[in-house]
Amino acid sequence: MRKANVYRNGELVGSLTEENVGHYIFEYDNDWHRNDSKPAVSLTLPKSRKRYESKYLFPFFFNMLSEGVNKKLQCTQLKIDEKDSFGLLMATSQYDTIGAITVKPADQV
Repeated sequence: MRKANVYRNGELVGSLTEENVGHYIFEYDNDWHRNDSKPAVSLTLPKSRKRYESKYLFPFFFNMLSEGVNKKLQCTQLKIDEKDSFGLLMATSQYDTIGAITVKPADQV
């Protein structure tokens, strides 16, 4: 099991967990979920539910990953299997992302 924390502009939104390959969970932080002024992390993960489960990495998070040559280069330099999307997400989405969302390994908090 691997777990990451999801942040929006540095504020904790929730957690993303890979229970095993083929079972992923996204769960909103209690404070974030209760605060009506805080937006959902994405349109596909609305705040109407606190916990989401999926057989694959949620598209919102998968789309934060590089593709093609950039992905191959990142995987080579970081020694991550190209099929390990969760590992690549935790390694590359900690600081400099295109949007307001960052993903950091839970043990680095």
